[in-house]
Amino acid sequence: MSNPQQLRYSKEHEWLSGAEDGASTVGITEHAANALGDVVFVQLPEVGDSVTAGETCGELESTKSVSDLYSPVSGEVTEVNEEVVNDPSLVNSAPFEGGWLFKVRITDEPADLLSADEYTAFTAG
Repeated sequence: MSNPQQLRYSKEHEWLSGAEDGASTVGITEHAANALGDVVFVQLPEVGDSVTAGETCGELESTKSVSDLYSPVSGEVTEVNEEVVNDPSLVNSAPFEGGWLFKVRITDEPADLLSADEYTAFTAG
């Protein structure tokens, strides 16, 4: 499993892109998607919602379990991926592309986000 080098990662298994047009994209990692199994339902924050780093902001339901979605940063949600709401399997088939979850205009970014190599080591241990 390869974690894209340009992303940063949380210990709750979310990824964060660099800011484009003032907003960063959030999704869950391939590691998390594999651990969840087949995702069948996605509950995301609403556009305009404030999210807080490390706090629950949604839910992912799979055939195996229900898992909380945590925001890796604090900020305002600017967009949600309606395609993944309509087709939750995108989380499993393309976690770093079409399976992204929401975009956020960051107001505070925690210092403990991991690089791709750090996240790979974290999930291996």
